[in-house]
This record gives sequence, structure tokens and C-alpha cells, in this order.
Amino acid sequence: MSAGSRERTAMDSSTRHTASPALAARRSSRFRATALVVLTQILVLAAFLAFWEYMTFFDKQAAFMFGSPSAIAGFLLKMAQDGSLWRDSYVTGLETLLGFVIGNVIGTLIGLSLWYSRFVSRVIEPFVIALGSIPIIALAPIIIIWFGTGLISKIAMSTLSVVIVALVTSYKGAVGVDPDQINLMRTLGASKFQIFRKLVVPASLTDIFAGLKLTVGFALIGAIVGEFMSSSEGLGHAIFKAGSLYIIPKVFAALVATIALALLLTFIVGKVERLLMPWRRLA
Repeated sequence: MSAGSRERTAMDSSTRHTASPALAARRSSRFRATALVVLTQILVLAAFLAFWEYMTFFDKQAAFMFGSPSAIAGFLLKMAQDGSLWRDSYVTGLETLLGFVIGNVIGTLIGLSLWYSRFVSRVIEPFVIALGSIPIIALAPIIIIWFGTGLISKIAMSTLSVVIVALVTSYKGAVGVDPDQINLMRTLGASKFQIFRKLVVPASLTDIFAGLKLTVGFALIGAIVGEFMSSSEGLGHAIFKAGSLYIIPKVFAALVATIALALLLTFIVGKVERLLMPWRRLA
């Protein structure tokens, strides 16, 4: 090995040894900050539940109107034991997941494709705004007439809740690409499709994933609204049925399951984002 090679090897080894403690310290600091946030969240939630339980323990009217954490936990346990919790969560989760995927795929493809033509995007802009302004619940009767009362109508409701948001966020990401980078690729001889594939799509991923996290809730809302209108199973059906019978703790129990489902889907989206955008891990 030459002297120059030995010097470079020594420098690389020194750099790695210097970087390792700094990287470990940064990871340790990040872990402590995350642990502190999680601990604070747990304490806030525990304090809120304790206050809620205290306020409803001695007041029967308040317990009837607002339920209590202990009663909600009892209904959750009962629903888990008779299987209705898992069955309803599976049905609503399936409707939400399919609507989420279909709506985001359609909306993202259209939004990114509009980058190709500003003329077309300006033409369809008022139509997108008009469709986005329609309350999803207003479309429920039409969706039921078109698709019936089965699974397809719930997926359609979930998809319609998602597609406009996905379209807008992906288009925003596409048109927000640095024009200097586009001009640079043009001067290097890149075609429009190459610019789109190698620059516009990767640069739009941040906005696309922001839209994905946002549309998890919209997809779930669409599925729940569809179950309100016509369904014999699902968390929306459980909420509607318990509410019509004035069983408030059971309503909250189904809402807790709905929130847990939304958090699970958001967690999955975050994992996919880190997988496709590894550079985000360093942020």
C-alpha cells in the first residue's frame, strides 16, 4: 500500500471515529426528546381521564350525558369479548383502506399529470373547486342509489372524501418544483417526461405524503358517514345504533376504536414515508 493510500485510510478511519460519537449523541438527544413528549402526552391523558371520571362518579345525570372512562372501558371489554369490536373495526378498516388507496392513487395521478399542461389545469380548476366544496354527506343518497347499500358504496364514499385533497396536494407539489432545476435539466437535454420522472415526482413526495396523512382522516370519515346512512356492521353502525338508544358510553367506546384505527393507519403512512424518503429520517 502506498503512503498516500495509508494516509487516506487513516483519515477515513479518524473521520468515522469522530462522527460516531456525534451521531450517537444526536440519536440519544432525539430519543430523550421523544420520550419526554410521550411521557407528557400520557400524563395529560391520564389527568383528563381522572378528571372526567371524578366529575361523573357522583353525578348520575352527568354520567348519563357524558359517560365515564370506566363505563367506556367496560363497553370496550364487552365488545372485545363478544367479537363485535374486532368485526366492526375490520369492516370499517377495510372500507377506509380501500377508499384511501383508490382515492389517493386517482387524485395523485391526476394532480401530477396536470403539471404537463398549465392550460388544462386552469380549465379544470373551477370544476375541482366545485367538487371539493360539496359536503360528502350530501352525496350519500346518490352513492347508495348508484352502488347499493353494500361494501362498494362505503368504499365510494371514502374514495370521494379523499380524491380532491390528494389531487390538490400533489398538484401543489408538482408546480412548486424549483424552475431553475427544471431549466438546468432542459439545458442538459432532458425530455419533459424525464424531467417529470426524475425531478417533479421525487420533489413532490413531501407534499404527497403530507396529503396522505391528511386524507387518512377523510377516508375514515367517508366510511363512517356511509355506515351511518346504510349499514348493518362497522364502527359507524355501532355509533349510530348506540346513539339512537342513548347508550353514550358505547358511543364513546366505538369512537375510541375509530381513533385507534386512524392512528394505526397514520402510523403505517409514516413508516411508508420513511421507507420511500430515507433522507427524512435525518430531519
